[in-house]
Amino acid sequence: MRARRSITVVGCHAGGEVGNVVVAGVDPPAGATVFEQMQSLRADDSLRRFLLREPRGSVATHANLIVPATRADCDAGYIIMEPTEYPAMSGSNTICVATVLLETGLVELREPETLLRLEAPAGVVEVRARCRDGRVESVELTNVPSFAAQLDAPLEVEGLGTLAVDVAFGGMWYAIADASTLGFAIEPQEARELARAGELIRVAARAQLPCVHPENSEIAGVSIVQIAEPWQGVGRVTRNAVVVAPGRLDRSATGTGLSARMAVLHARGLMRTGDAMTHASAIGSTFDGRIVSETTVGGLPAIVPAIRGSGWITGINELYVDDDDPYPEGYLLSDTWPGDDVQ
Repeated sequence: MRARRSITVVGCHAGGEVGNVVVAGVDPPAGATVFEQMQSLRADDSLRRFLLREPRGSVATHANLIVPATRADCDAGYIIMEPTEYPAMSGSNTICVATVLLETGLVELREPETLLRLEAPAGVVEVRARCRDGRVESVELTNVPSFAAQLDAPLEVEGLGTLAVDVAFGGMWYAIADASTLGFAIEPQEARELARAGELIRVAARAQLPCVHPENSEIAGVSIVQIAEPWQGVGRVTRNAVVVAPGRLDRSATGTGLSARMAVLHARGLMRTGDAMTHASAIGSTFDGRIVSETTVGGLPAIVPAIRGSGWITGINELYVDDDDPYPEGYLLSDTWPGDDVQ
């Protein structure tokens, strides 16, 4: 075999959202922290294109690169690669990373519970994994502090009119819109129209509602949209659809989205420390969330959220590129890659 490159990837999904994990074949990028390593990877971008574009990937695929932690108090680090960006944090991807680390033996699995600390670009994530018979049954991650930046902000959206949206940080910057106002019930058959509406909202929010993390100016701008049904109350299930650029639904209930939603509900006085809720995705998969504690971020009121979900390993792939392959970094076509990101 005339292989120029060999990369080992463990396939995994959490709540239906694919979060494959690169476990071998890639050296850690340059950088003193995982955030700096993410910046190095983004500046080059060849690995993300290799993994996520056709013929090896798709618009519905994420990938995570395992790297040694740069902190002595962490078990491993990871860099998240999504179809159009490198988010500082992702709940479903973190669940996949923890599941793969433990079930493949890269980190020792202990029953009935394994505690580990992971270094994400956004900071340290504490993980509590329930384990039985050598498997990870569920993962609870304590997310980075989350907070609301704007409530009921007016937003002019092409084709949709003026909407009131909340802007909140849950590891990524979200614009959260009301599903009932937009006429959605969050059902599978609405996926295409939900994605279209979400992309229109994202483009408008990036232009009209600037937002910058008060402790890291590199984390700026709405990059993801949540279309959520009216909140059903503490301890109950609320449906939501998260639209990932360039315009498709997250199949999972979305951990950062649940964190951002709880931060908004806390800011409105509807949730308090110790309260819990569940988000359900358009396909019915769920993540459970709870508010662990209150804190501040750059002087802003914030919460520390915890998210619980489950991941499942789907296989192990050895990826190769032949020296004569005319598409060493893949390609995009508009029939499967919506929006303006096709190149």
